Amino acid sequence: MAFAQSHPAVAIHNAKIVTVSGSVINKGTVVVRNGLIDAVGENVAVPPDAMLVEGEGLTVYPGLIDSLSNWGQAGGASAAAAAGRGGRGTTAAAPAAAAAVTAAPARGPEDRPQTTSWLKIADEVSPTGRGVETARSAGFTSAVTFPTRGIFGGQGAVIDLISGEKGAEMIVASPTGQYIAIGRTGGGGGGGMGGGFPSSLMGYIAYVRQIYLDAEHYKLVKDAYAANPNGMTRPEYDRALEGVLESKRILLPANRLVEIDRMIHLAADLKQPYILYGGREAYRPEAAALLKKANIALLVSMRWPEKNRDADPDDVDSVRTLETRDKAASAPAMLQKAGVKFALYSDGLEASRDLKAAVKKAIDAGLSREDALRALTLSPAEIFGVADRMGSIEKGKIGNLVVTRGDIFENSTKVEMVFVDGRKYVPAPETPAGGRGAATDDPGRNQAEVNQAGVKQ
Repeated sequence: MAFAQSHPAVAIHNAKIVTVSGSVINKGTVVVRNGLIDAVGENVAVPPDAMLVEGEGLTVYPGLIDSLSNWGQAGGASAAAAAGRGGRGTTAAAPAAAAAVTAAPARGPEDRPQTTSWLKIADEVSPTGRGVETARSAGFTSAVTFPTRGIFGGQGAVIDLISGEKGAEMIVASPTGQYIAIGRTGGGGGGGMGGGFPSSLMGYIAYVRQIYLDAEHYKLVKDAYAANPNGMTRPEYDRALEGVLESKRILLPANRLVEIDRMIHLAADLKQPYILYGGREAYRPEAAALLKKANIALLVSMRWPEKNRDADPDDVDSVRTLETRDKAASAPAMLQKAGVKFALYSDGLEASRDLKAAVKKAIDAGLSREDALRALTLSPAEIFGVADRMGSIEKGKIGNLVVTRGDIFENSTKVEMVFVDGRKYVPAPETPAGGRGAATDDPGRNQAEVNQAGVKQ
């Protein structure tokens, strides 16, 4: 286990500093004081009260950010959230009760199946939650973490991956958006293909549209009542719609080219700020052109597709499947070339070797190392509106730093230390090989297909 060391001030001296937002400083100093970057540059003096880190031979990077994650979540917390009618009369406290509520198939959109839009993951994160220490050892200092159960999973938060006593210390910004999945969502009984309403792609899209129509009407009635309540029956409180209205942006899944086109049109109908996630076929020039025209950001899964190891050897893959498996990792380079804003996300990869291998595959497929680093630092911070406090090494930003001996994406590179909110962590030794591997073409086995890029035709 990695333990934090806290000091009023820390100075990393004579190190190579990759600021991301500006030029690389070949030999400089970074000073972090009270959790914030106090100074950075070539001629920065080391404060007399600072803990000195001699940086000769070391490189300092901004802490990496996972742009779509479940890191930091307490075990099963969001999965236990009930998905009954608008969430009324149910709680997230008892998984057994939640299972009982969702066991009955939904009769229609009025039941609001698989919706926990009111759930704020900021209320559930924990310093001992999922993946915090492992991710930090790989150089990640922050994550945009979302509840991902159901159709309207709930509201995400930007968190710092610290170890401490209270989850509240981890929160950087909340809420950051509403997670929406369409198709096979992994939401459990009472919904999903063949389990009641919705039971088809058209049903899922119709359901999402209806939720926003309901939310628009609900807001009109609330505003009218607030303006003149005399003689008017007060509107019934609906926490599902309150959660929808509270969300400043939505995340929509889009892997295939047709799905990217479909979600762009759906978002236009919903009149909501949005981000797409998945991007498996974003290597196609037509996909990049659609995203560029819509001026929309895409979160690209680093769980590159591979053949299912348990697949029948006699099965013949389609040409499209083979092409996607071969070219998916070139999507980031295509998006960069087209001028599309994008960020990378782990999609269930946790071990340092797996994350490095995934980034390296994108680099080998044409993405520059500089752009790969940006896609894991400043770009996700910009996409989620927190670039004023993280994503690069600049005075006044949060003291999230990764100190390495060698290029951060090389397999042989060792992460020497990580600073999160100015707290120093020495990474724990990595476990032997056998971590979670790359994606398969089997949607039942692949989190990217089931939870985090769930559109199906």
